[in-house]
Amino acid sequence: MDFYHIEFSPPCHSVRLLAKALKLQLNLIKLDLFKGEHLKPEFLKINPQHVIPTLVDNDFVLWESRAILIYLCEKYAKNDALYPRDPKKRAVINQRLYFDMGTLYQRFSTHYYPQIFHEKPVPEGTFKQLEEALEFLEGYLGKTAYVAGDSLSIADLSILASITTFKEAAGLDLSRYANIERWYAQLSATVAGHDEICVQGAQKFSSFFANAKQE
Repeated sequence: MDFYHIEFSPPCHSVRLLAKALKLQLNLIKLDLFKGEHLKPEFLKINPQHVIPTLVDNDFVLWESRAILIYLCEKYAKNDALYPRDPKKRAVINQRLYFDMGTLYQRFSTHYYPQIFHEKPVPEGTFKQLEEALEFLEGYLGKTAYVAGDSLSIADLSILASITTFKEAAGLDLSRYANIERWYAQLSATVAGHDEICVQGAQKFSSFFANAKQE
């Protein structure tokens, strides 16, 4: 399977974590957005929407990391541990994936990315919105050991990749979120590939955040 990725992208990291958990071999193809490699004709032929990550599994092409996570589980997982077949458990996992995409990581990018990529002023109120998203996550983890229940799921992998970037790239202080800190400490010590994929990838991103405002 070909996997088009960016080294410092949390959504890319989550797919790589899952591939490692499922013992799948990905052919990693690194794209440089700053050189416009995602806009070259050969990539546009694969993905006209030119977004990353993109997975090519023989003649099947898929993008959006959370969709890729679900696809890999449904096609290649030997059991349903990371994405249970039970409708209610699966629904909660899906909700947490959408929470990461549409609220948690979205609010992080809304606050930081205009600053670091476009040198624009900090949008008003965006850091408070990010803090609110972290409070939501703190609440989830106050009720269950993992973000979507009492066992590890693909929702944890997705959110772990996001939180690692918050901490390691942006230097966000999460010490006041005790449940997140507990969960992060556990997963960072137990999820295979976390350091080499998420931490090292996020550290390559950290220079962009040197002058970013965290308020």
